[in-house]
Amino acid sequence: MTPIDILRGASSRVYNVAGGLAGTPDAGGDLGIGAGGDTTHNIDATAENAVLSHLRENSFGCTVLGEECGRVEIPGPPGGSVIMDAVDGSVNSVRGVPFFCCSLAYAAGKTLGSVTDAVVTDLSGGGQYWASRGRGAFLDDRPLRTGSSLGAGYRIITLNISGADAAAASRLQPVMAANHTRHFGANALEMAYVARGWLDALVDVRGRIRVQDVAAGCLLVREAGGLVLDEEGADLDSDLGYDTRLSFVAASGRKVADELAAQMNG
Repeated sequence: MTPIDILRGASSRVYNVAGGLAGTPDAGGDLGIGAGGDTTHNIDATAENAVLSHLRENSFGCTVLGEECGRVEIPGPPGGSVIMDAVDGSVNSVRGVPFFCCSLAYAAGKTLGSVTDAVVTDLSGGGQYWASRGRGAFLDDRPLRTGSSLGAGYRIITLNISGADAAAASRLQPVMAANHTRHFGANALEMAYVARGWLDALVDVRGRIRVQDVAAGCLLVREAGGLVLDEEGADLDSDLGYDTRLSFVAASGRKVADELAAQMNG
């Protein structure tokens, strides 16, 4: 099986075993602090175990870089890394807010830029967004393209402002003044919405986001025709380390990216 087949199968298993836990007493609980630095909930552990079981059952050799479980070695080919946030939007899922997802990416090398395959599954609605490098991005079997046919007056920018300091909030104020803005609470699914054309951009300038939160979304946006840029306007890239923290803009195209840069840096 190819990496994208493995990721899609693992993500579907998470939907089957964990999606129904959301909003129930079994979703929460405090299982300690995970490798990414946040509290691990029962739904997180259930979802991660589903992915690990799928990889082992299919003898998919890789280094798993999990949001909760940390680094797990599964021996055998093809090698590479599976970058896993089995439940992105855990707080939403525990509360029963229907905006959370499973985010999985496969990297052939040691950097974010080496990701070749990605899947983001909406664990509430069930849609599966996926991409392979050079093949495009899809929702289930439907090709995706960034951008909206509506004018700038209908532009929607989602801003990750959770825990933002005063400096980050100040930079974002012109963006909020010039656009319709939102914040939903699951970066990977919001990036999938950029790929789908529902959102024009996701902006996160807090310098806090982890690789696990964006690895799959980056490939989705790029394969759908969009851009994912760092604070200097270059293509976002990084190592895959647990200590790495990022700021980025995922935009539907160059025009939107340039407008956002002018608003934040003007």
